[in-house]
Amino acid sequence: MTVGTKIQQTIASAESIAASLKGFALDTDNQQAKQTYQQLSQQMETVVQELKTREQQIMSEEPQYNQ
Repeated sequence: MTVGTKIQQTIASAESIAASLKGFALDTDNQQAKQTYQQLSQQMETVVQELKTREQQIMSEEPQYNQ
């Protein structure tokens, strides 16, 4: 498994976590929990963006990972 494949899998997992957290926020009536889930979801979205940036760097610097 290449580094490119691993980072793509990690991005997909992080996106799934962010979506789950958004769902939890929608499903709860507890305002404190809702706020916590929303904050965590935003943090995961930031992580996703950082991973995507890194993925682009890897792909441009290391073309062998595009296999």
